[in-house]
Amino acid sequence: MKVHDLRSMSLEELQEQVRDMRTEVFNLRFRKAAHQLENPLKIRDAKRNLARALTLIREKELGLISTEEGS
Repeated sequence: MKVHDLRSMSLEELQEQVRDMRTEVFNLRFRKAAHQLENPLKIRDAKRNLARALTLIREKELGLISTEEGS
């Protein structure tokens, strides 16, 4: 997911996205352990996207970026 897409989301939407991303990382790790994951690089990408979303949440909490940023 692009940072631009994440920045356009509200704080509540970001928090929902983080919940979904954590579930995705868990499922990918589970599939890897069961040897059902064809591309293990998907785990790295999912973890990076999760970190991006968490960083933006923290920036919004600290007031470093506007919570009502439109574009």
